[in-house]
Amino acid sequence: MISKKIIRIASNTSNVGLNNEYSHKISLKNKLCGDKITLELIVLKKKILSMKYETESCIYCEASASLLSKKIKKFNIQTIKDEFGNLKNISKNKEFKIPKKFADFNELFNSDNFNKYNCIFLPFDAVIKALKL
Repeated sequence: MISKKIIRIASNTSNVGLNNEYSHKISLKNKLCGDKITLELIVLKKKILSMKYETESCIYCEASASLLSKKIKKFNIQTIKDEFGNLKNISKNKEFKIPKKFADFNELFNSDNFNKYNCIFLPFDAVIKALKL
């Protein structure tokens, strides 16, 4: 069952909608379930200034994209390169502790959603591919 908190997170659409202003753009599809995401990033001096996105996806991917689009503005490219790879360990280890800087994602990264991790990580994978990391 989907929690009310995940529904609330996914319903925050402040960064939904592409505006054709970007330094990096990508569309990515989850081959396992068919979720799709298109995102536009504005990067200046190795720092993310904004992320806009559109999805055709499940609520888990939408919630992840919503959180990431707000959180990513605090990261530089090196942080993304280092930390996003570490987060992927969650999908391999249910006991993995989420770093404090990603505490907002605790509702998504829990054992109840373990079978949805490919959906949850699609926005992260899209950022990594868009930045060619």
